Amino acid sequence: MSDAQAEAAKLASDRGSEDLSQVPAIFERPTGWRAVYYHPIVQVSLLAFVCFMCPGMFNALTGLGGGGQVNTTDQANSNAALYSTFAFFGFFAGTINNYLGPRLTLMLGTLGYPLYVASYLAVNIHPGAGAFVVTSGALLGVCAALLWTAQGSLMMAYPTEAQKGMFIGIFWAIFNLGGVVGSAVAFGQNFHSTVSLLVPGSKPKIGFLILTFIGVVLPVFLADPYQMVRTDGTKVVRVTHPSWKTEFFSLFVALKDDPWILLLFPMFFASNYFYTWQFNDYNGAIFTIRARGLNNLVYWSSQIVGSVFIGYLILDQKLYKRRTRAFIGWVLVFLMVFVVHIWAYFYQRTYTRESVSVATEIDIYDSDFPAHVWLMIFYGILDSMWQTYAYWLMGAMSNDLSKLAVFTGFYKSLQSCGAAGVWRADAVKIPYMNIFLSTWCLTAVGMVFALPMVYYRVKDHTEDLNDVPPVVAEKA
Repeated sequence: MSDAQAEAAKLASDRGSEDLSQVPAIFERPTGWRAVYYHPIVQVSLLAFVCFMCPGMFNALTGLGGGGQVNTTDQANSNAALYSTFAFFGFFAGTINNYLGPRLTLMLGTLGYPLYVASYLAVNIHPGAGAFVVTSGALLGVCAALLWTAQGSLMMAYPTEAQKGMFIGIFWAIFNLGGVVGSAVAFGQNFHSTVSLLVPGSKPKIGFLILTFIGVVLPVFLADPYQMVRTDGTKVVRVTHPSWKTEFFSLFVALKDDPWILLLFPMFFASNYFYTWQFNDYNGAIFTIRARGLNNLVYWSSQIVGSVFIGYLILDQKLYKRRTRAFIGWVLVFLMVFVVHIWAYFYQRTYTRESVSVATEIDIYDSDFPAHVWLMIFYGILDSMWQTYAYWLMGAMSNDLSKLAVFTGFYKSLQSCGAAGVWRADAVKIPYMNIFLSTWCLTAVGMVFALPMVYYRVKDHTEDLNDVPPVVAEKA
């Protein structure tokens, strides 16, 4: 028996003989090459590379501000359409994932990313093709809802209770390397440009397009999640699909059985809201194109640091009980919200939509650039800490793949509702300060609402009868 299996057996004995009927079965892990291929860390890493190729390239393009164009309105309208469809389909994506299975759902989800990148390439060739960008954004919203729901359910189902922070950190680090690589390509291509236009324009996007097509193929190589054995010997619970009606009803059952998830809804709503100000109203507003590229590069690089820090060093720190780690994580994220936004407020006071112009743009050689780029670094750290903590809280509520898929669907749906609204507000030229203050308020409120859920719902061990598979001994 492995150390992890021995630990699971000890945990079962600690819970008492009266709970033996609820103890999950312990399976032998595969051997040889199968032990490597079916290892949860390997599978989560492959999952992360799918997101590296697809959402990672989307992040690199978005982070340039306006998709690297002079006119940011097309991107703002496209993202408003994207997050509107994402919000609608995200609410039901957990049920779709449970019916189709995570691998097929993930593959379908990747299809929208090459189309989205191609739309920006089309704008470089035909500047009047803004409607194509908006349409591709709407289609990407449908695909992204499927991709992120499948991703979230797998990422939270594969680790044991003690490993969830580490697994989320590993995923977030690899995924954000996509933004790092994409940003590095764009920065290198535009290093000698000091104007707000990609030069030569198409080359970075062609590279992004090729990488997104690779991402479409990668889900084929993922293992069947229901054949996976965790490192403690437990198996991922198989999802049954009696009917579409029953599956959609599971959305409301999840809310009824675990209403504490409602307290995370404000946190979910705010989780993509801050991108609009960061990318379009800060990075896209007051920097030259090469400065924007460098800001984008350090932003996604800092996300790797933030996710590993809070995921591995805080949320999975074995020196403290899980409830204690949950409170430490909350305090750190809450403090980061105020540190970063107080800092940003002093910069936002210095410019408006009417005052920004090419003449006022900050370049990488300007004396005030270092202070401004450090704000982007801290924003990147805050973003990764926020997302990692949100996923970790959901993972602390359940180990069941179907329930986690529903939770992730809620997360992505509400996240997209917030993003759709603020991107549209940016498109109709709401003042920068208004968008900034609403971002600050929403992030603060999201953390305040999450605190009672952390206090009352997060336990040292996940207790959910629906998470427990039948006790039947077999070998994987």
